[in-house]
Amino acid sequence: MDFNEQHKIALISCLEIVLMSKSNIKYNSVVAKLNSLYDCSIRDCCEKPEYLKNILQEVYKEDYSSIIDEIKLQLDDLIKEKDMSNFFNVMES
Repeated sequence: MDFNEQHKIALISCLEIVLMSKSNIKYNSVVAKLNSLYDCSIRDCCEKPEYLKNILQEVYKEDYSSIIDEIKLQLDDLIKEKDMSNFFNVMES
C-alpha cells in the first residue's frame, strides 16, 4: 500500500488516540502483540493493515467495528482519499 506521509501521520494519530481512549491496557496489548507476532509497530500497519486487523479483532473482539467506525469518524473527509480508502477496505473486509 502506498501511503501519503501526511495521511499516514493522521491515521496513526487517530488510531492511537481512539485505542488509548478505550483502554491503555488494551492499547499496550495491541502494541506488544504487533511487535511479538509481526515484528512491527502501529506505524508499520499502514502498509500492512491485515496485521492490525487481526490484532484489533483479537484484543477488542465485539468492539472492533465500533473502533473502526470511530477512527473513520475522527479522520473525516480523509477517508475518501485513495490510500485511506484502501486501508479501510482491508480493515472492514
